[in-house]
Amino acid sequence: MAHILIYGMNYAPEFAGVGRYTGEIGEHLSEIGHDVTVVTTLPHYPGWKVLPPYRNGGYRTERQKSVKIVRCPLILRQRMHGVWRLIAPLSFAVTSAPVALWQILLRRPVSVLCIEPTLFAAPIALLAAWIVGATTILHVQDLEIDAAFAVGHLRGAPWLKKLAYAFERLMLRRFHRVITISDKMAEYLSNKGVASDRIAIVRNWVDLDHVKPMEGVNPYRRELGIADKDFVVLYSGNIGAKQGLDQLLSGIVRLKDRTDIQFIIAGEGPAKAELVALFGHLDNLRFLPFQPEERLSEFLGLADMHVLPQQSAAADFMLPSKLGGMLASGRRIVATAAVGTELAAFLEGAAVLVTPDDPAALAEAIGRGAEDTHFGDDNPSRRRQLASQLSKADALKNLGAILV
Repeated sequence: MAHILIYGMNYAPEFAGVGRYTGEIGEHLSEIGHDVTVVTTLPHYPGWKVLPPYRNGGYRTERQKSVKIVRCPLILRQRMHGVWRLIAPLSFAVTSAPVALWQILLRRPVSVLCIEPTLFAAPIALLAAWIVGATTILHVQDLEIDAAFAVGHLRGAPWLKKLAYAFERLMLRRFHRVITISDKMAEYLSNKGVASDRIAIVRNWVDLDHVKPMEGVNPYRRELGIADKDFVVLYSGNIGAKQGLDQLLSGIVRLKDRTDIQFIIAGEGPAKAELVALFGHLDNLRFLPFQPEERLSEFLGLADMHVLPQQSAAADFMLPSKLGGMLASGRRIVATAAVGTELAAFLEGAAVLVTPDDPAALAEAIGRGAEDTHFGDDNPSRRRQLASQLSKADALKNLGAILV
């Protein structure tokens, strides 16, 4: 049995994004017999507000399925735009630093796994791990500095960008191993100075035992009052700047008179309130919260077509985690992905691909999908094949081999 310390901003019970995956890593390592300690913050994503029954402002220690979790406070506000997207991770790095240092020095783990975002927490972890001789691994879920500049969260003088990238390069080169989730992100990491033999790729996964293609009438149709003849277009995930939802909503406006098409946007995030205020009046659009985990397969099976919008500026700085569930559901997919991006290459033959930042093209693809049951459905076996490549069991096994 080895002791492993996980250090990152997001952890279960967050049910979307990085927190979900990091929580499943910690649970898996514990289940196979390792002693796992997690230093993290309070559950707050994707709404950027602390989830009850947790309260911000203090430290808290708890256990989840034999995993020891130390939660640290951070500075939050619900409208996390601009510099506030920098303040939140910086505040976590500050409040968690003494905890991470103490836990590493006290427990002397074999491995220290840091999660990006946020890289701001890396210096103290690298220092403490060096003192005790622990192996350091960075799990890059998001090239946060590239993405922050690309989508406009960070702007400023050239010196700010130079300083941010210099810090990033310094940190990246100090880890023994770096895990990331896509080939393109691995390429970026290599260009940032990480030796290729220190980079491993483990894509974000989906539980294929939980999410499966559905047969028969979907119960959500009755519950939501959707007619059997209606064509359902579903987006389920975080509602924020990087998701490109402005493209989807502009496309929906173009299809507002298509009463045979019902659009559902399910999820939470910093942009949701504004989008509801702007577009909530559309008769063929409804906004829903995240649905219960135990009904995820049913909910994804509600879609006649999943839609995966993505902001073109951040296309290769992350690979959407929601993709696994879409593929596993077996339903058709339309995605905004430019030729040459990894998402386009990955989905070739499995989805309808349209040019990013072109709401008219997206609306046309959705409209054609509603009219032609075979549009975009020429190779359903390709979706099954891709889903099998994102198996949760395989991914966690590969991660475990790297971490210990």
